[in-house]
Amino acid sequence: MLLSVTILNSFWQGTERRCLSFLPGAISCLLLVAAAIAPALGQTPGTTADADPSGAAKPVVITLEEAIRHAQANEPAYAASSAESRAAALDRLNARAGLLPGVAYHNQALYTQANGQAGTGSQAVQKFIANNAVREYTSQATINETLGLGQWAGVRRADAAAALAAAELEVSRRGLVAAVTGLFYGSLAADHKLVVAERARQEASDFTSLTAKREQAREAAHADEVKAQLAEQQRERDLADAKLAAEKARLELGVLLFPDPRTRYALKVTEGTEELSTRGEVEQAAAKNNPELKSALATLGVSNADVQAARAAYLPDLGLNFTYGIDAPQFAVNGPDHVRNLGYSASVTLDIPVWDWLSTERKVKQSEIRRDAAKVALTATQRRLIARLDEAYSEAAAAREQLASLDASVATAAESLRLTKLRYAEGEATVLEVVDAQSAFVSAENAREDGRVRFEAARADLETLTGTM
Repeated sequence: MLLSVTILNSFWQGTERRCLSFLPGAISCLLLVAAAIAPALGQTPGTTADADPSGAAKPVVITLEEAIRHAQANEPAYAASSAESRAAALDRLNARAGLLPGVAYHNQALYTQANGQAGTGSQAVQKFIANNAVREYTSQATINETLGLGQWAGVRRADAAAALAAAELEVSRRGLVAAVTGLFYGSLAADHKLVVAERARQEASDFTSLTAKREQAREAAHADEVKAQLAEQQRERDLADAKLAAEKARLELGVLLFPDPRTRYALKVTEGTEELSTRGEVEQAAAKNNPELKSALATLGVSNADVQAARAAYLPDLGLNFTYGIDAPQFAVNGPDHVRNLGYSASVTLDIPVWDWLSTERKVKQSEIRRDAAKVALTATQRRLIARLDEAYSEAAAAREQLASLDASVATAAESLRLTKLRYAEGEATVLEVVDAQSAFVSAENAREDGRVRFEAARADLETLTGTM
């Protein structure tokens, strides 16, 4: 681009005087200038001088919080739980609306065959005694209300069902969060292990070169070079396995994050504290926010509402009706004899159950059986929560304590490898000692990555139980 601008400047200095001297050829000069500019500006929009020559797009940077948001948008089980929760909330509104009076505007035109006899007014007598006239018009607004224990029990059940759906949604969300956390740190550990494998292969290659030089200098036997070559070949196989494991981990996480799991992305870990809350704080949070416990309580609430609804069949229902409008042979406010057709009627009904062949009693017994099962499930959930809480806290605490030990092991193994290589170079150590030191260093680094994944997974499980994630 800089070269094109330089050429353009020199070209313009040469053509400027000609354009000013020969005004009739101004158009030709402009065409010449445009021809010179075109190659310089021939780059397509969006291309820059510092663009990536390979044409590959930069990977998307993903943090754990962003990964969780992406997974919530793409995971089908969580989407189903979310839809069920929203539907249960609408059912709750419908149940509450059922307690309010219903209003309808009824319109009807009815024709009945005449029997041939003259009736009152201009119409003949109708054949069907149930109808009021040969032509009858109805235009009425009706208000209906039914009062009974069953409606209140239905509202109570809808409230409990909405709470149950919300608790199940929270269970699904926290389970998804724990799964994404495990996949996130598992993929991150796989990437780190790949770096370790690459460094170990390079270390083995350098050691093979060292043994070859010492053999040429007649300072080591040929067996040392053979042993180093075998170690290098093993490191190459380990590197291939590490690449495969990293690719599998990235694809497995990519399924939850992107429409195309092959999308390039880079994981970013936000720096945070690794301290755990005290046991008392954990137990208090679990008692208040555990979603499994809330789900069991909501299930018991649904069962109690079912028992109440079944028992409501023993009690009468009170029905209220108010009707205002027209029910006359003419579709008009006033009839032909100046009688006003508009009017109202009201009715009150009381339906008292007498005998249903013990169906209500059996339904009550069924609901009580299910309620007793819900009570057993609630107590089992409470016991399981206590046990899982202790296990999760102990696991997280043990994993947290081992992180410092694993870091120390890596530092010790690195120093041991350095000293062993120096001793080998001085002829004081054998090739087997160097290979063992290399293996110990690689094992220590891989164990540290596994320990990191273990701690993050244990912390996610603990936060899922306590409802703090």
